[in-house]
Amino acid sequence: MQLGFVSAIFGDQPLESVLAFAADEGFACVELMCWPPGRADRRYAGVTHLDVTQFTDDDAEKVRDLLRIHRVGISGLGYYPNPLDPDPAHRKLVGDHLLKVIAAAAKLGVGVVNTFIGRDPAATVEATLLQVRDVWEPVLAAARAAGVRIGIEHCPMLFSTDEWPGGKNVAVSPAVWRRLFEMFPDAPLGLNFDPSHLVWQFIDCGRAVREFGPKIVHVHAKDERIDPDRLYAVGALGLGWHTPKLPGLGDVKWGEFFAALTDTGYSGPVCIEVEDRAYEGSIAARQRALRQSRKFLEQFVG
Repeated sequence: MQLGFVSAIFGDQPLESVLAFAADEGFACVELMCWPPGRADRRYAGVTHLDVTQFTDDDAEKVRDLLRIHRVGISGLGYYPNPLDPDPAHRKLVGDHLLKVIAAAAKLGVGVVNTFIGRDPAATVEATLLQVRDVWEPVLAAARAAGVRIGIEHCPMLFSTDEWPGGKNVAVSPAVWRRLFEMFPDAPLGLNFDPSHLVWQFIDCGRAVREFGPKIVHVHAKDERIDPDRLYAVGALGLGWHTPKLPGLGDVKWGEFFAALTDTGYSGPVCIEVEDRAYEGSIAARQRALRQSRKFLEQFVG
């Protein structure tokens, strides 16, 4: 396995600075964010370390030069919108940009593009899965032609009562993953696995890794701390009782998680994803968050 980080935490830093930090701190790889340039509509979105809107062969060569200089790899390209947004115009914008991310990955020789399946929060799971086939068949065909695998992250994207009850991502649990892989049995579709999204759903992370190990194409390392007092007060259907933390500061059982990964033979990237508000006050704090996470994870990732 190769230890890296997700570039979203350095949204105010240029690509070369991100790669230089990775090299100086001994990280093997970085997942580069590829949002369209412009304003973000939520935290950690709208980060553009690779502008793929007009990405040429010359642009790809410049990026490869930076990677050679700093001796750092790209674990994957990341773009995490809602491809099933209920607004047809926005859905088309998202789909068009996702195809550009896939094309850029092919130019760079990057084998993974990470994203969400998406969801209309007001739609049922069954209704959403009908939409998934229509929206995702052409995207997966483009990925297959480009030699790129799609890594689906399983965050429910449920943060407010406006998104209740469905959230903005349907691919949140093993039951839905099974349906997706049955729907697209030969497609270049896999999981960008993040244990933090399972721990607060009370889904056994190790068991999920063992069942879906061959489908895991990328891993995010983020922890989640459950607040038992808040959980008691509002119940599992409430909001605000779990908080993203750095690896080792929450309730993920990291030993069990990495034991399962090694049992399944996973040997790909493990990228730290910093979404811990306690470490967002300055660039120095964000850098410290990655150093601290790296030291914790090095006991599992050589």
